Amino acid sequence: MAQQARLLTLRRFGKTIRLYAPLYLSNFCRNTCRYCGFNTLSNFQRTRLTIARALQEADIIASEGFTDLLLVSSEDREFISVDYLVELAGRLREKFSFIAVEVYAMTAAEYGRLFSAGIEGVTLYQETYNRRAYHYYHPAGPKSDYEDRLMAPDRMAAGGMREIGLGVLLGLTDWRAETLALAEHAHYLMKRYWQSHVSFSFPRLRPAFDVDRSQFKHLLSDRNLAQMVMALRLCFADAGLVLSTRERAGLRDNLIKLGVTKMSAGSRTNPGGYSHPGDSTGQFEVNDNRSPADVAAMVRRQGFEPVWKDWDAAFSKG
Repeated sequence: MAQQARLLTLRRFGKTIRLYAPLYLSNFCRNTCRYCGFNTLSNFQRTRLTIARALQEADIIASEGFTDLLLVSSEDREFISVDYLVELAGRLREKFSFIAVEVYAMTAAEYGRLFSAGIEGVTLYQETYNRRAYHYYHPAGPKSDYEDRLMAPDRMAAGGMREIGLGVLLGLTDWRAETLALAEHAHYLMKRYWQSHVSFSFPRLRPAFDVDRSQFKHLLSDRNLAQMVMALRLCFADAGLVLSTRERAGLRDNLIKLGVTKMSAGSRTNPGGYSHPGDSTGQFEVNDNRSPADVAAMVRRQGFEPVWKDWDAAFSKG
């Protein structure tokens, strides 16, 4: 599997690894997800970034070389509204060649507004495709609606999104069943919405504020994660495979060779974390703390080329 996954990835993507950075905008939340440090029931000082502060954080990210940006927020529609995201994207477009969001589920019309503003990708994890487990881990809040979450990628495609990112939170249920369900979902989307590109992320449970890890009985090993990456590559030759700084450095270094095509670097999971790292609570603990320059150097040592820019917006005009 490893040899086939490597060869297939090289044929489709060449020896390149896209690099991106997440920008967290808020840790206010209306959901009670049992695995998340932003749980609305948790007691800590919450932080929201104004447009001005978000732009300051984005300037730091851009200064490190990134032009691929992921805007991240908890379920905070009151402040991180569609209007907020549209305004922010409009002011970021000159600095970044690709802007995506990882926020709450929206309507097709709202996704269309984001796309018109310059946001071309959306990542939204189903968390788990097991309905019983889903309801247990999401007891209250807008996210507790399983069907609404499940149908959100259809609405992304209807809104014109160029890239749709799928994933499950690995550790909630059996990873094998989740991988199969994830593949079925991707297959359906690819057949119905061929204009959109589907990618997979592999978020594995990490320690988080006020979260009891003893409740998770399905934590998977590094070997399991590698097998999942390779299996999805062999089934989806053209899909992007994304690995974040949730994973330790050594594992990320090796998974580059087995199908991963995009990685975050130098990530901060708390709002304002690039300018003031310790001033707010993060969503989870980062595992790979290397700087963006160090990650880029590692990519080169592996024989690959770090790609800071996704594509030029001029190609989408006309």
